[in-house]
Formats: sequence, C-alpha cells, structure tokens
Amino acid sequence: MHVIDTHCDILSRMLADPTISFAIESTGADVCLPRLRQGGLRLQFFALYLSERFADAGMGPILEMIDLYRERVLASGEVVPVRTVKEAEESWASGKIAGVLSLEGAEGLQGNLVNLRTLFQLGVRFLGLTWNHANWAADGVMEPRQGGFTVAGKRLIAECDRLGIILDVSHLSDNGFWQLAELSNRPFIASHSNSRSICNHPRNLTDEQIQMIVQRNGCISLTFVPWFIREKTPVITDILRHLDRFCALGAVDHIGFGSDFDGFDKKLPGLTNPSDYPAFGELLLKHFSEREVEGFFSRNWHSFLLNNLPVD
Repeated sequence: MHVIDTHCDILSRMLADPTISFAIESTGADVCLPRLRQGGLRLQFFALYLSERFADAGMGPILEMIDLYRERVLASGEVVPVRTVKEAEESWASGKIAGVLSLEGAEGLQGNLVNLRTLFQLGVRFLGLTWNHANWAADGVMEPRQGGFTVAGKRLIAECDRLGIILDVSHLSDNGFWQLAELSNRPFIASHSNSRSICNHPRNLTDEQIQMIVQRNGCISLTFVPWFIREKTPVITDILRHLDRFCALGAVDHIGFGSDFDGFDKKLPGLTNPSDYPAFGELLLKHFSEREVEGFFSRNWHSFLLNNLPVD
C-alpha cells in the first residue's frame, strides 16, 4: 500500500549533525531515501522544527533547513516538492516520493508576517502554531497557564487563512484549540497526535477535539511516540485501541499516520523507521478492512491535500 506520513524531523537532525545523509542509511537518523522506498512512502511531510538549541535564532535555522531540503532531499531526484494541487496530482502519477514542508512552531517567525509570507513562497504549506511551550503567538500544550492566542497570534491565523497555509493543532494548548475553531472557518489538522481517552497525555486529543476536526473536514495523524500510545510499556498492538477510538468518533475517513520519526529516541518495537510500514499494514489488515487501511495509509490524506492545497 502507498503511505503518506505527516511528520518527521530529519531536517532538524541534519541541521544539528551535518554528517547525517538522506541518500543512504546513516547512524543516528531514522528517515532516509532507501527506507522511504522500502516503506512504500509516496508522500512525506518534512518538519522545520527549531530545537531548544535554536529556539531564539529566528529565521536563520529555518532557512538552513529549507536549504538542506533542497540540496539533499530534492537533489536526490527521487523526491519532488508538493506545494499545489497540480503538483500533488503530478507527483502521485509519477510514482516518485512527494515532499511537503511544514513549520513546527511559530517561534522563528518572530511575530513578523513578512517571514510567514516568505516561507509560503519557499513552499511551506502547513504551520504547527506552537511546540510544547508558549511563544509570541499562542501557548503550547505544556505551558502551565494554558492560555490561548495573543493578539499577534490572531493576526497570524488570519494571514495563514488568506495565504492558504493549513494550521496544525498538535502541540497547541486546549484553550488555543478551541479559540482556533472560533477564529478560523478553514479545515485544520493534527499532524501527530493520538487519543487522550486511551492514553491520558496532554499531547493527545480529547474526544471533543477529534469530533471538531472531523466536523471541520480536517485530518488527524496518529503518532508512534511510545508515551503517547500507552503510559507504561506500549506495544505495537496498542495503536489499534487508538484507531478504534477514532473510528468510534466518526473519524474513519479522517485518520492517517504522522510517525514523528527522528523526533524521539526510544522507539516502539516494530515501528522504528519508515521501512516498518509494510509489516504494520499487515497487522492492521487483521483488524480493519482493506478499504479502511488504505484510507489510513494514504487515501484520507491524499483527498485532504487535493481539497485544501492551493490550486496553483
């Protein structure tokens, strides 16, 4: 089956360690071209994530990661950029792997919407509004005060809606989530979050949040971070409980996977890098129909992209 994965941090890894390769398997990295091929990846989101080391460095590290994306990922000739509906359709027909850029956390924009517009011109199509902590725009999910959006953050939402940048609520505070639902009429997504009713972690989504994303025709990608799957000693079959919960809430046509590969070290056995997707698919087929699994792996997100990316 074809696979769409909506979150990986290989660009951040390469920024921190220039010796890491994309073309071949490298020590210290999960995502590379051979593993994407082995896993059946047809579209991979590449996050532009500023680790705490670069949190106050502004646009510089973001532009460096975009340069890494162009010079190492796209230069392979096996990955093509997707910024529009037309490019999404062409990449799917070509059989090549498509790449989509997403910004994880608005910190690097430094409150300047010129920076946002510049990143849109450079191909960024998704924006995770926060990481875990507060920034100039909003509070992250781990911020103790659990606030929502600042005045500047509300302007950011409006400009993203105008440009066609799709907003991502993974890492956003609960209050921020509901404010976004009020402030924007556009679909929004969660690129790597699970069910909070199954695993009570703040980074996971409540039942009400899941239903709101479905109501807004958004998409939700389950992640493979172990502590978002089960509090103690998770195993791969625990993901089925999250999938069942999402389906029970009416999200069967809105589910995908956002692995977060290269974003965490302690892996879930059986899901350690993109090459594990085919075996994972065999497990899912024992519990869900072929149509449902095809939807989880690619069709749901493919439809979302065709309906929500800029036309040209």
